[in-house]
Amino acid sequence: MMILRPANERGHANHGWLNSWHSFSFAGYYDENHMHWGPLRVINDDRVAAGRGFGTHPHKNMEIISYVLDGSLSHKDSLGNTSTIVPGEVQRMSAGSGVMHSEFNHEQNGETHFLQIWIIPDRVDLPPSYEQTAFTEAEKRGKLRLVASPNGQDGSVTIHQDAKLYAGLFDGSETASHSFASGRLGYLHVATGSVEVNGKKLQAGDALLFKDDPSLEIKNGQQAEVLLFDMADVQF
Repeated sequence: MMILRPANERGHANHGWLNSWHSFSFAGYYDENHMHWGPLRVINDDRVAAGRGFGTHPHKNMEIISYVLDGSLSHKDSLGNTSTIVPGEVQRMSAGSGVMHSEFNHEQNGETHFLQIWIIPDRVDLPPSYEQTAFTEAEKRGKLRLVASPNGQDGSVTIHQDAKLYAGLFDGSETASHSFASGRLGYLHVATGSVEVNGKKLQAGDALLFKDDPSLEIKNGQQAEVLLFDMADVQF
C-alpha cells in the first residue's frame, strides 16, 4: 500500500513570524486521519522570520529532530546545551523525563527554513539528552544517507525508537532505491525540489506513506532533498 499525502492538504498556520505546515495533527490543526504514522508523530515544515523564534518551552517523552534546510537555528536547553544548526546538520533532542529549550533565528535578514520532526520513543521518562552531527553534501548526493537510527549506526544520531531516518539529494540522472523488511512502515517526505518515487511525481511538501511495500525507487529529481523514514509498525 502506498498513500499520497499532498502538500496542499497539510494543516497550515501563519503567525506572521512563523509560517508552518503540519503533516500530522498539531496545535490548532486536527485531522483524525493524520494523527501519526507508526511512531512518526510530527513533521512541521517551519519558516521562521529573521530575529524571531520559539521562546523557552517544555517537552517530555518525545524524540525531537531538527533538520535545517536554509538559514540557521540557534538552540538552547536546560541541559546546558547551546548550538547553532545549519544545513547539513541533524540535531536530536530526547526530551525524556522533561526538558526546556528555545529555538531562534538570530539572523538580521532572511528566514530560517527547517523541519521539526517528532518521533514517539519506545520508553518513557528517559534521562534527557542531546546530540548534533554534520553530514556532507557528498554523503547524501544521489543516495540515501542514514542520519538517525536506534544504535547510532554509521555515525547517525541515536533515537530511542525502532526507526531509521535517511536523507538524500537528487538531481538529474541520480537514482536510489530502498527495501523495506516485512512488517515495516515507510514515510518519504520531499523537503525541497521535485522528484519521482515509484512512478509518482512529487513536489516539495508532498509525502508518500508505505505499508507492506517491498521497496521504493527515487529518480528524476530536480534540486530535490528527501527524507525517508523506515519504522516498526508500532501502534499508539
